[in-house]
Amino acid sequence: MAQQLELIAGCYEQIVFGYRVQTGEKKWTSDADFSHHAHTASLSAVAVNDRYIATGSKDETIQLYDIKKRVEHGSLLHHDGTISCLEFYGKTHLLSGGEDGLICVWSTKKWECLKSFRAHKGHVTSLSVHPSGKIVLSVGTDKTLRTWNLIDGRSAFIKNIKQNAHIVMWSPTGERYVVVVNEKMDIYNLETASVTGTITNKKRISSIRFITNTIVVVAGDEETVRLYDTDSLKCLCEFKAHENRVKAIYSITVGETLVLVTASSDGYIKMWKLDLEKIQDTPALLGEVNTSARLTCLGVWQASPVESSQQVEAEAACSQAQPSREETQQERKDHTTEEDSIKLVRTKKVEFAEGKFATKKRKAEETKKKKKLKSE
Repeated sequence: MAQQLELIAGCYEQIVFGYRVQTGEKKWTSDADFSHHAHTASLSAVAVNDRYIATGSKDETIQLYDIKKRVEHGSLLHHDGTISCLEFYGKTHLLSGGEDGLICVWSTKKWECLKSFRAHKGHVTSLSVHPSGKIVLSVGTDKTLRTWNLIDGRSAFIKNIKQNAHIVMWSPTGERYVVVVNEKMDIYNLETASVTGTITNKKRISSIRFITNTIVVVAGDEETVRLYDTDSLKCLCEFKAHENRVKAIYSITVGETLVLVTASSDGYIKMWKLDLEKIQDTPALLGEVNTSARLTCLGVWQASPVESSQQVEAEAACSQAQPSREETQQERKDHTTEEDSIKLVRTKKVEFAEGKFATKKRKAEETKKKKKLKSE
């Protein structure tokens, strides 16, 4: 059963792209699904869960999209500065970090800001939620690595790393984590909170991704992507992925296939098949797409197998049904041309300001009340 995949990418040109992936045995193809002028400044971060896409920008806003309903869902307005990092924790929470030094925890149910705390004296450059969801790591321009208790929003541990780190990430099991400073990547043990080893890349590291609990994929300010073993500290494989520097990487598992997705300044997004049993071999290129944009961030939306199966059954049932002579109003809404399909439908304009839910209707009512009080 084919699984629904959507490549999500942000760029300097203030646009978020969506490409629907058609999987095959040897080659995968990607078709333009939507493009949306999401922000008034370049995109700096993107996060995806099974329903929502969240994009952060230098315009100080977080934009939300409901990928299932295919509508713009609203904005989160709480940070004062560039949104530097976004991360979903499952279906329930979104965490955001910004140049204002804040980390915000949002509920995906009502999109309320549950917690907002001053994480760093400088910018928050990266954050990573532990698989348990109880603690989060953050690094910033105040040269510290901090551990936060998400239950009460208090600092549990502070480590002076003497340099400004720009990436922090937990391993899939949460037994270790890595901190990146320029071209160096320190591996920490959770129990001892001490460095167990250091990996030095040839160029400044731009993005990392764990594909197992010990193997991490590293991209830097170059065309090459490398796979490192965090136990032996050795490079297992390296290959030329793009013609220009690699800006972002992402990994997914489709069935039994482990796929690495890379995005570059050359505008290309590429999908690579990784074989863990032959990890030293160069990954096979499954497919690529040229966005013709200067890409900055990357995510992959992946429908659950149950949802994919239900959609295939629904489409099969619809194809067998006899079309009626006159379309109903709902059918006309569902029917879109090829031109319509490349834009997100803006049917739901909701604004989330300072963690409070406020629609245009409510704002209009409040304005009427104020005018009435003034006249009295």
